[in-house]
Amino acid sequence: MLTGRQVRATVAAIAAEQGDDGAIPWFRGGRLDPWDMVEAAMALDLGGEHDRARAAYRWLARRQRSDGSWPAEYRDGAVVSPAAESNHAGYLAVGVWHSWLLTGDEQLVATLWPTVRRGLDLVTRMQLPGGAIGWALRPDGTADDTALLTGNASLFQALRCGVALAGLVGAAQPDWELAVVGLGAALRTRPEAFADRSRYSMDWYYPVLGGAVTGTAADARLAADWDRFVVPGLGARCVADRPWVTGAETCELALALAAAGRPDAALEQVAAMQHLRADDGSYWTGYVYPDDARWPVERTTWTAAAVVLAADALSGATAASGLFTDPGALPAAGTETSQETAGWLPGAAGRGRP
Repeated sequence: MLTGRQVRATVAAIAAEQGDDGAIPWFRGGRLDPWDMVEAAMALDLGGEHDRARAAYRWLARRQRSDGSWPAEYRDGAVVSPAAESNHAGYLAVGVWHSWLLTGDEQLVATLWPTVRRGLDLVTRMQLPGGAIGWALRPDGTADDTALLTGNASLFQALRCGVALAGLVGAAQPDWELAVVGLGAALRTRPEAFADRSRYSMDWYYPVLGGAVTGTAADARLAADWDRFVVPGLGARCVADRPWVTGAETCELALALAAAGRPDAALEQVAAMQHLRADDGSYWTGYVYPDDARWPVERTTWTAAAVVLAADALSGATAASGLFTDPGALPAAGTETSQETAGWLPGAAGRGRP
């Protein structure tokens, strides 16, 4: 459904929005948040724009606060929302591990390891007694007792990537391994631990995408709400009760489908959302289909990035293509088949010691 030339055009569209300092906002002059910026940097790496991806990660490293957090929102380099959110603190680990799989850049891992460590140390400090992780820090520095399912599923993957990086640099992090075990159990067995946001499609597929729910349980979860969220021929709704399909959610659903062993269904979803593609390779964020209207009227870097990540995962084009689609490609801590992870590394990857 996409040629290599088309994917490169999408990567170029993301690069065109990047600032000279490495920052990647949603679009020029728009907001920037750390989670979406990491996703965009991963797409740049996949497109061979390694220097640009490194610049983005270094931008984040320079702006990390002493407690391991980042502000929730920047605009034109200025902090707009200082709130510290747990999924923002953790997601750099996914980007750095992804970059390592692609490039084997030991220097980058060595440079960013302290930043990753501070972020995931904060995440573990925000873990609640039942295993879930609070969504944000309160003004007094304690974790809010509200946990969000999507953010926690993302943190499940981030902690496992962190464990993998810890193995790479030879710095075991047993607290992270314990945290991911408790978090995995909460994601699989304690729905009451999370705020009810079941009308959002991300809460539906993210436990599969993040690797916490696997096998027959993953397939059953995706089948259960398929008709609530999927609009045939258009993609996935962002919210179950709104006639609005969104490109990023559709491509993330495709990644979850591939992880659940349904690659044909995944391909169908990526094909379905191509109506959002613009001539320059960028992607509109969403489409309100009763009105035949793009909404919001913006082409976001993170939507384009989700397309690139899905294209790589479904084509198997790079060494990082299994990061989302193969739950066994990361340490097993916190999964249903957990095992001893000390010294774990996939194949020959990471034998160096930065």
